[in-house]
Amino acid sequence: MPKRIDPKDVPAQTGTFYPPPYHQPCKARERRKLGDVAGLTQYGVNLLRLPPGSWSSQRHWHTEQDEFVYVVSGEVVLVTDSGEENLKTGDCAGFKAGDKDGHHLQNRSNADAMLLEVGTRLPNDAGEYPDIDMAFQMGGTAMYTRKDGTPYTDIRRRGPDDD
Repeated sequence: MPKRIDPKDVPAQTGTFYPPPYHQPCKARERRKLGDVAGLTQYGVNLLRLPPGSWSSQRHWHTEQDEFVYVVSGEVVLVTDSGEENLKTGDCAGFKAGDKDGHHLQNRSNADAMLLEVGTRLPNDAGEYPDIDMAFQMGGTAMYTRKDGTPYTDIRRRGPDDD
């Protein structure tokens, strides 16, 4: 059986499940879940396209998931508690599980950026978004909650055409 994966053949998932108003900067992002197509279960691999002006996520951290990003093309700004760093084609960054230094990527350029995202898949992972009133718990009853545990109820994929 062939193992080759052509990313163009993997369905793109555009948008985010973040509740309003947190979905706004992430609604144009596009992910192709390459690891799922390969049948990987221990870690995920995504090809992420960030159009100009879009973010990879809200700034967040994970309790149990290690994350790694590699810039395939274009440039992005990595935002962490330490400040901002420019990442260009060939640059990469890693985020250790349990490090409460929230991170995300913003495309402030005039061209698309393509990134490879790799992260472990652990069923008890949780985390928070330090800039907003939101948290998550994998396998919990709600996809996203406020930090006091109150669930957000308007959870659905929102894309570029959604306000």
